[in-house]
Amino acid sequence: MRWTTAKIRQSFLDFFAARGHTIVPSASLIPKGDPTLLFTNAGMVQFKDYFLGVRSPQHLRVADCQKCLRISGKHNDLEAVGRDTYHHTFFEMLGNWSFGDYYKQEAIRWHWELITKVWEIDPKLLYATVHKDDKEAEDIWLKMGVLPRERILRFGDKDNFWEMGETGPCGPNSEISIDRGEGACLPEKNHPGQKCFVNVDGCERFIEIGNLVFIQYNRDASGALMPLAKKHVDTGTGLERTTAALQSIETGKILGNYDIDLFQMIINTIDEITNVARIVIPGSKTPVVPSYGTSPENDISFRAIADHARTISFLVAEGLNPGNTDRDYVLRRLIRRAARHGRYLGIHEPFLAKICDSVRYAMGEAYPELGKHSARIRKVVTEEEVRFGETLDRGLELIDTELARIKKSGGRMLSGEVAFKLYDTYGFPLDLTEDVLRNHSIEVDVAGFNRLMDEQKERGRAARKDDAVAPEISLGTGTASRFIGYHRYEGESEVLAAGGKDGEHVAVVVAETPFYPEGGGQVGDRGVIETASGAILEVSDTRKAEGSIVHVGRIIHGEAGDFARGARVKLKVDRIRRDAAMLNHSATHILHYALRDILGNTVHQAGSLVDPDKLRFDFAHAGPVKDDALATIEEEINARIRENAEVTTEEMAYDDAIKAGALAFFGDKYGDRVRVVRMGDFSVELCGGTHISRTGDVGVFKLEAESGVAAGVRRIEAVTGQGALETIRKREKILEEIGAQLGARDGAAIERLEKLLAREKELEKKLRAMEQKLAAGAGGAAAEEEVREAGGIKIVTRKLDGVDPRTMREMADRLRQKHGSAVVALGSDLGDGKVAILVAVTPDLTAKIKAGDIIKNIAPIVGGTGGGRPDLAQAGGRDASKLDEALAKVAALLQ
Repeated sequence: MRWTTAKIRQSFLDFFAARGHTIVPSASLIPKGDPTLLFTNAGMVQFKDYFLGVRSPQHLRVADCQKCLRISGKHNDLEAVGRDTYHHTFFEMLGNWSFGDYYKQEAIRWHWELITKVWEIDPKLLYATVHKDDKEAEDIWLKMGVLPRERILRFGDKDNFWEMGETGPCGPNSEISIDRGEGACLPEKNHPGQKCFVNVDGCERFIEIGNLVFIQYNRDASGALMPLAKKHVDTGTGLERTTAALQSIETGKILGNYDIDLFQMIINTIDEITNVARIVIPGSKTPVVPSYGTSPENDISFRAIADHARTISFLVAEGLNPGNTDRDYVLRRLIRRAARHGRYLGIHEPFLAKICDSVRYAMGEAYPELGKHSARIRKVVTEEEVRFGETLDRGLELIDTELARIKKSGGRMLSGEVAFKLYDTYGFPLDLTEDVLRNHSIEVDVAGFNRLMDEQKERGRAARKDDAVAPEISLGTGTASRFIGYHRYEGESEVLAAGGKDGEHVAVVVAETPFYPEGGGQVGDRGVIETASGAILEVSDTRKAEGSIVHVGRIIHGEAGDFARGARVKLKVDRIRRDAAMLNHSATHILHYALRDILGNTVHQAGSLVDPDKLRFDFAHAGPVKDDALATIEEEINARIRENAEVTTEEMAYDDAIKAGALAFFGDKYGDRVRVVRMGDFSVELCGGTHISRTGDVGVFKLEAESGVAAGVRRIEAVTGQGALETIRKREKILEEIGAQLGARDGAAIERLEKLLAREKELEKKLRAMEQKLAAGAGGAAAEEEVREAGGIKIVTRKLDGVDPRTMREMADRLRQKHGSAVVALGSDLGDGKVAILVAVTPDLTAKIKAGDIIKNIAPIVGGTGGGRPDLAQAGGRDASKLDEALAKVAALLQ
């Protein structure tokens, strides 16, 4: 095949390199310093500041192949993925850019040359579109004379005005579409009542292969369009769609995006995995192997898995881990959606890691990070898939039950209560539930679901006490504060804005302040603000808001009106608290260095909290950090502290700082000029926080704990300086008290403790032996086992007194072995009305009898609940008087 995906990607870059464009690498899928976007959704994201004039470009012409993700916000293609042959969550965007250099004329002419001369697509198959008000672009197309007037089409904002998000750079665009022939689309299925044509939603015949955006506006928060100082070109050519078009022409077949060479490598792997899975098509008793192209329903799952595997691979390679917030939640959703589609193809074992391996084989040459992080990708994906797999089947079973009930009643909606249970109990995101039900034309009561979600959040909020709620404060246009507190703890300034009432929290904004606002993990400063009249505001928190620094606190002398706009005030920071937080903040930089030095450069910060008492540092790392590595890390940090290296700060251009090797801290937004913090010759960070002047000021670093906070994310907690000394003294005191209780000190105390523990273990062993002996006999005062049959199944039941669940499991194992093929049900009166029930099923019966199903039916009789595996399930209860009734119910269930 002449036009492979890789060759098309390279031919595009070569074409624009020959026309003066600098080829730049793909930016990260996670936008740097841009809170308006969850993911990079277009090639222009990394150049946004150039369009706005915030930063100056190094090159006026660039070209690239950008990794893009459209799964959130304004551009979200998730629901369409798999249901057609051309939508994706992850895709590659070929782009060329002009930053105030060439404009519409060159952009249109060059793309026409690329498509018709280099890729040799017949002009008779092509259409051009322009915005209805963009006469300039329309005239360029007409004057070029390459298309007849009837194939140069006008459209409105929906189709020919491009915006990156709700706000930001935007402008009209001109698109080039290709007619793939009548056989490429089924109007009655994809867009009923509409003729196949350009820009018809769902039409797979006319496909866009070039989008030329003319960036000339910035949309502000009010929705208004403001002209930019310079006009720019932002073009995007979807690599997958272009490849499908070229390979269709080359093969003489109408190919969708999932039929191209790159995707076929991934889909073939799914085919191989399904070869070991046999499913039964409704209406047939013959097991079949699902294969791509043989069933429309199965094909949806093949395409969804192939698409999601690409997105999952790249997100994990970026350092993300499945979680419950923002980007981590998107990754979790995709893994769970892919796992659910695997079930539809009859795959019940973890399989996504193998699909991700095929993504690496297909795309690793263009994106080396897939190979570099392949082990981590396999580990993270498998762990999440296994975790969800434990509840997936039960969740799908609940959906099936509800579907049967809804269809029987003639309804068309799943209740919000059931949707919330699927989310809260089984980990089904709402969109996953909606996706499952869509094939059955069943909707979800989203309003009911949201109501229950809001109630849960409200309960969470009520459980938390926030003592520093900021009151409403009106910040006029142009209101801005300047931080002057890097080397100062006091200052004088003028009040710019204030809000709040007497007896409540008051918020004050001044022109210049030594108070550090919460940011970069460091907590906001506390202190006092005093007016000339003697009114005093005790500041309990300092925060950022719309370019200003807001001081929040309570009036302890005077009135809120004393802090009105124009008032002169004195500001004084709580120095002891600031200095303690400053020590911990500087320690996080040393910790970050030590982690990367000892664990490897794959470690990167994933969050932090720095307050006066302690520090907390979250970082990406696969698996727990071993004790010996933690000891080495602590030793290295303290060695750097004893080195007493100089800590310096300087401002420089962002690009220069990154080139110099500076690391960016998690969650910070960086402008054109950044603050760089250097510690000796070992640490260079971008950071706006306050810091010590020499590393020796930290005094001592004591690592307190290392734990996991999410899949692939670890947390270290530590104390420094005086806090570390106090912690050590407390532990010394505890050890002294333990020694006094044991009647020994130091090494002798350890020896004494070991002897006591050994004695305790020996006594426990003897006690267990006595319990087992009693249980094997008559279970205390309990009757012997009863054996009966129901429905051709042997049932063994036994009532026990005071036998704990662990011993009951051992008894059940012996009874299953004794009877060969049976259902065993045991109940134990634990005293005080408490009950334990256990059901065990021999392996030959678990295909048709589930221990968990039995336990769910009998546990309510004794006022309890429970669950478990098909072969073993347990429950607890609070009504011992109903124990005989519960055990008798087993035979009735099987009958």
